[in-house]
Amino acid sequence: MVFAAPGEALAGAEEVLAADPAPLRASVAHQVIGIWQRDFGDLRLALAHLRRARDLAARADSAEREADVLATLGVALVHAGRTRQGLAAFERGVARGAGHTRARVLYRRAYVWWVLGRHREALEDVRRAVPVLRQADDVIWTARALTLRATVHLALGAVERADADFTAAEALWDTTGQEHDKADAVESRGLAAFRSGDIPAALRLLDEAEERYAKLGTPTFMLNIRRCEVLMAAGLAPEALAEADGAIAALDGIGGQSTRKAELLLAAARAARLAGDPQTAIARAAVAVRLFAGQRRTWWETHARLVLIEARVAAGRGSGRLVAHAAAVAAKLASFGAPAAPEASLLAGRVALGLGWTADAERHLAVAARSRRSGPPPARVTGWVAQALRAQAAGSARGVLEACRRGLDVLDEHRMTLGASELRARATAQGAELAALAQRASLVPGGPRRLLVWSERWRATVLSAPPTRPPADPALLSGLTAFREIAARAEAARMEGRPVPALEREQRRLEREIRSRTLHMRGDASGDGHRFEPGRLLERLGDGTRLVELAVLDGRVHVLLCGQGRVRRFEAGLLADAEKEAEHVQAGLRRLAHPGAEARLPVVEAAGRRLEELLLGPAAGHLGAGPVVVVPPGRLHRVPWALLPSMRDRVVSVSPSASSWLRARETAPPPDGRQVLVRGPGLATRGAEVPELAGRYAAPTVLEDDDARVTRVLEELDGAALAHIAAHGTFRADSPLFSALRMADGPLIVHDFERLARSPYRIILSCCDTARFASVGADELLGLVTALLPLGTAGVVACSAPVNDAAVVPLMLALHKGVGAGLSLAEALRDARAAMPGDAVHQATGWAFSAFGAA
Repeated sequence: MVFAAPGEALAGAEEVLAADPAPLRASVAHQVIGIWQRDFGDLRLALAHLRRARDLAARADSAEREADVLATLGVALVHAGRTRQGLAAFERGVARGAGHTRARVLYRRAYVWWVLGRHREALEDVRRAVPVLRQADDVIWTARALTLRATVHLALGAVERADADFTAAEALWDTTGQEHDKADAVESRGLAAFRSGDIPAALRLLDEAEERYAKLGTPTFMLNIRRCEVLMAAGLAPEALAEADGAIAALDGIGGQSTRKAELLLAAARAARLAGDPQTAIARAAVAVRLFAGQRRTWWETHARLVLIEARVAAGRGSGRLVAHAAAVAAKLASFGAPAAPEASLLAGRVALGLGWTADAERHLAVAARSRRSGPPPARVTGWVAQALRAQAAGSARGVLEACRRGLDVLDEHRMTLGASELRARATAQGAELAALAQRASLVPGGPRRLLVWSERWRATVLSAPPTRPPADPALLSGLTAFREIAARAEAARMEGRPVPALEREQRRLEREIRSRTLHMRGDASGDGHRFEPGRLLERLGDGTRLVELAVLDGRVHVLLCGQGRVRRFEAGLLADAEKEAEHVQAGLRRLAHPGAEARLPVVEAAGRRLEELLLGPAAGHLGAGPVVVVPPGRLHRVPWALLPSMRDRVVSVSPSASSWLRARETAPPPDGRQVLVRGPGLATRGAEVPELAGRYAAPTVLEDDDARVTRVLEELDGAALAHIAAHGTFRADSPLFSALRMADGPLIVHDFERLARSPYRIILSCCDTARFASVGADELLGLVTALLPLGTAGVVACSAPVNDAAVVPLMLALHKGVGAGLSLAEALRDARAAMPGDAVHQATGWAFSAFGAA
């Protein structure tokens, strides 16, 4: 019962003990309490109860009872870090038990071998136990043994064998009432999905298991560890670190298993390293190494040492000693048959290369490169990185480019299995090194054209295909509705000056639920279906338009100027300097949004001149007189390009990539030419441009006041030719897909837009912060504008800074005048800026808006 209804089992055992039972019954009751405390409570209490159960079994002179208790005690001792004592208890248990009881003891010893990382011994004990358990028709323990064997197979990378065992175990669990075991089986299937590369399914199954555990009221430390693994693979390392640290604190709070604490520390160390925090990774990994060593868990200790070495290298501590340590770890992992062995070989080779030890590097990289032919996507990518580094060391640019192409193709296939745009964006981080290696290798042999191809290869890839449409999931739709209601109430309370901690907590809970359900979606798109071709781009640009793509190599901006049938390359400034200058410009624009800051205008204009020098360098003198399309890297998304002197009076549009500009250019407008005008609540001007615009268009749909509700707005936006939304915008750097426009009934968020069958062909967002993005993955952007572009929107006008509401009105009226005259959004925005008054507020307002796309 302790794994079917844990609370009832605990209460029943305590009731038995209260009746002063005979030794045999008392032994069973103490064992039940010991199991409950071992797995769900205080390990020290567990050991006390299990020792009492063992002594009572001996008093009852029951060898079978004593063997059973010794097995339970052995598991608890190993979890407490007393490995030698635990294994000795198992030796006595195997000797005391016979037949069916011995098979149960062997199963539990197999579990301990798995905890210790001794997988061959685990498989041997399960091999001995399963036939006996089946012969005894012991469904529950047979299912447990099969689940364990599947988990061991996963640790050894044998996914197909694991799947077969999980399937057989699941069929057996369906015939029982073992709810905790069933939850564990769902959790294990989540692990199997992850090992086979299906991250959405893994997240869904782990969430389902967590719900099952919650109903039983039991802790979920093993699930925390597994979710950390999946989150890291999905590019969500900061969330994995928070999950691991939270679980460690909870485990410490109940005096839980030291074995689980060591595993959680290892997960936290991995997450910290991936999150770019090597010092935290070193601290966590060092403690994990000590704990695993004390627990005599060599397999785990070796994995922790790998993370410790990786973190030290990331902290800039590369040395010959680390090469030797990494090589030793690689050899030990290979002897275990651990899938992480190629990572260790790659690490040894990488550090050796950095030291100039080419022969050593080649030896280690050759071993790592073997993994490129088989296994899950991360393992194959590791192999292709190693192969690229080998080619680089050998001076073969062609070999580097071929390895990078093959590795990025593997990641492309993996990315497209992910339905959520956030997961697709974050997954690109795994290809960042391959993309950088390819760009460096392409600098000389193929000239600027080849560099352009490789710059495009791993830039804004999320826009290459629309995200999977969220399913008509009643729970998701209900969650979105509840989120809007709570968010609207919280905003109203804040405006009245009332504290809203309860509402904010509920809003955060709903956000987690919505995001969780969205991440479960599996991809159903296959991307563009074609590679980027510079010739096609140059043909579309013609003679008059220039496209400026900014590539970053080793921290320096390289300007690829495309137009007049050729691609030219210019070197500009350092990316870090440009980022700092862009932040100064943003601060200046914020100040200029308020009257009385006119003195800041020359300062902002001077910053614009410095930005031009850093970002364009000598290319600024070769832009010609026609329109310019700017393709910046993700970290420069907030640059107000119209502020740069060479762009000030010209038609300028921005695009996340040259490929996305081409797609926008080739997107046909909808046939009906429908216009939608939306006016949200709470604007200082009450969206004063909307009534006047309503009179300019023939029969626009106007949504304002109570009509401007999220569901109605989405219905009207779907498939519109032109949409204008005047509403407060909020950018969420912590969760960009919850960036929102405020409607009458609450926020219209990015997740809502992703439900559109086709977003408006052109959309004008006359509100603050709608052109802000989160830069994630290798070079991806998440935000409102980038959510619209793959859904059918060819052109967007949006704002990257806070602006003066009153100054926005004339800018918008002038912009629509140009659109009505047949101009593109970029042309109309250029003319609108020129028509604005010359004071600082109006000038800053014009600079803060940018045109995206090609419509």
